[in-house]
Amino acid sequence: MTFIKNFIKEEDGVTAIEYALIAALIAGVIAVGAGLLGTNVNTLFTNLANKIKGT
Repeated sequence: MTFIKNFIKEEDGVTAIEYALIAALIAGVIAVGAGLLGTNVNTLFTNLANKIKGT
């Protein structure tokens, strides 16, 4: 019974899981942001190239 009580009170594993979830969330935000930025930059350069060509 003491082992179970100590296991529930232990917070080291919980902290590691929280950090892992935060890191995964940040990685997801970076991936989405990079994807959107890449699309916008691609559109910008395509429009610029078309203006230079005169079409």
